[in-house]
Amino acid sequence: MALPTNGRVIMDTTAGEIDIELWSKETPKACRNFLALAMEGYYDNVMFHRIVPGFLVQTGDKTGTGAGGESFYGEPFEDEIHPRLRFAHRGLVGMANNGTKHSNDSQFFITLDRADELHGKHTLFGRVMGDTFFNVLKIGEMEIDKDGRPVYPPKIKSIRILDNPFDDIVPRITAAEKRAQQRAREEAQREREEQERRKGAKKNVKLLSFGADEGGEEEIVTFQKKAIYRPDLEDIGSSTAQPDFITQLPRQSLKRKNPEVVSKSEMTVEKPAKKKDETDITKIRQRHAEEQAASQSARSAEIEKIEADIRRLTKRRDGDDSDDELIKKKAKKSYLQEELDKYAKGRGLNKKGKRKDESDVLAALTSFRSKLKSATSRIGVDGDADGEGDGGEAGMEVDDDRGFMNHALHFPKDDGEESRKAERDYEVIDPRQRGARAKEEERERKRLAKTRGGGGGRRR
Repeated sequence: MALPTNGRVIMDTTAGEIDIELWSKETPKACRNFLALAMEGYYDNVMFHRIVPGFLVQTGDKTGTGAGGESFYGEPFEDEIHPRLRFAHRGLVGMANNGTKHSNDSQFFITLDRADELHGKHTLFGRVMGDTFFNVLKIGEMEIDKDGRPVYPPKIKSIRILDNPFDDIVPRITAAEKRAQQRAREEAQREREEQERRKGAKKNVKLLSFGADEGGEEEIVTFQKKAIYRPDLEDIGSSTAQPDFITQLPRQSLKRKNPEVVSKSEMTVEKPAKKKDETDITKIRQRHAEEQAASQSARSAEIEKIEADIRRLTKRRDGDDSDDELIKKKAKKSYLQEELDKYAKGRGLNKKGKRKDESDVLAALTSFRSKLKSATSRIGVDGDADGEGDGGEAGMEVDDDRGFMNHALHFPKDDGEESRKAERDYEVIDPRQRGARAKEEERERKRLAKTRGGGGGRRR
């Protein structure tokens, strides 16, 4: 008979939802601690730090090491061992401890199979309901390392409380408030990082810094020039002749200057100085870069020279040939290349685009063809000559190089006699026919044996 339950939660994990019923009547302290921590959002984003295949999965440690955790009461609370609650099947939820009695905090585990060895040592306060246990099995089948820790640890996203038997629980902080605080901390962290980024984006005065640039950009101080005024030249009459440049200067100087025009002129005067400074800085940078490149190239050349000396000394010590002797030695051609060279030489392809003149070969073939034709016309004459030679010295062989030209190969006309003779003298043996014949004989033998055996039985 199942125990009456009072309390139910749904634990949302990265592997799926897990529906848990709580036995709050038999284990009130463990259930109150679990529900209070869930209301505070303590288990949010907590991973399953331990997996024992075929035994249990464990979670509840916010540090993820298995050595942390805290209870809602502020200190470890005592075990609640009930005689009717036993680890008799899989899917049971129990409190984890540090190996001693009365050391429960926030860590809990879910069994994957029957675990009688845990009875009397751990508080059993709930069980997994329905098909959600297959999500627990999915966690138990994940890849783990040599210490039993999952390589890709699943996490608890959140815990929803469907039935709370303890209405008097007052959480120290709710899950919503905790999430709001977390968002506020993340926002403050982003603002600090943005400020650091903006601060780091200012002008770097460590590179080619000058005294005027260290303090940042300073306002340009402008000085207004006064007009040149000569009162003693105003009353000079026209009797005295003066050059044009003298008479025009005072008139121009007496004109009132526009402040905007003055400021523009001053700006035009200051711009060349600024451009000159920029040109100087550019030249200094170019000179510095050229010096660095020259020093780098010189260093690289020196390193290469030292490495070449080291290789030469090493080869000399090992008794190998020097670099000059190796260069002098002719590289040995491969067998394939030698054969290709022979073939090219035979075909007259040593020189690219040029072939050997084969007119002499064609001429030799033409003369040989003419000899063959002349030899066939002299068959009778050669036969008479051979008869005379045989009547001379007996046993003397005559070497006639042109005799083979008169030979001809003739076959008698086949009237079917040879084919019939071959059929009579030779027997064609087909292995397939022989095998078929042997099988047929075996079947016939078995049939006869069966017939004899059946007849004897009937006689009895």
